[in-house]
Amino acid sequence: MIDIDNQTDFQPDFTLLDAIVDALDAGEMELVICDDETIRVLNRDHRGIDKATDVLSFPYDPMPMAPIGSIVISADHVRSGAARFGHSEAEECALLFLHGVLHLLGFDHETDEGEMRCKEEEIIKALGLPSSLIVRTEEA
Repeated sequence: MIDIDNQTDFQPDFTLLDAIVDALDAGEMELVICDDETIRVLNRDHRGIDKATDVLSFPYDPMPMAPIGSIVISADHVRSGAARFGHSEAEECALLFLHGVLHLLGFDHETDEGEMRCKEEEIIKALGLPSSLIVRTEEA
C-alpha cells in the first residue's frame, strides 16, 4: 500500500506504482510528491547537499505492521526527466519510485556490487519500463 502526499498537480500512474510495490513485495510506504524547492531543502537538511534532486528515500526503523519508509519525488524532475529522456512522465515517475523503493529495501548502488542495478533492471524488464536511473547515471 502506498500512502500518497501529493503537494503538486502532477498525477502519477498509481497502477504502475502499485505494480512495483507488488513485484518487490515491499509492503506499506509513504510517497511524497513535491516541487524542486521542497526536495532541495530536504536534500540539504538530511544529506548536506544544497541542491534539488529527483528522488530521496527515508527508511524507517523496522517495526511490525509499520510502513518501511518514505519516498520523496520531485514533480519538476519527473517532468524534465521525461522530456530529456523521451518517455512519459508516468514512466519517469515509476523509474524514480522504483529506485526509491529499492533504497527503502536496503539496496545501495553506491556501495553494492551491482545488486541494486540488477534488481532494478529485472523490474524494469518485467514492467516494460525505459532505461533505469542507475544506467542513465552511469552513462552520463
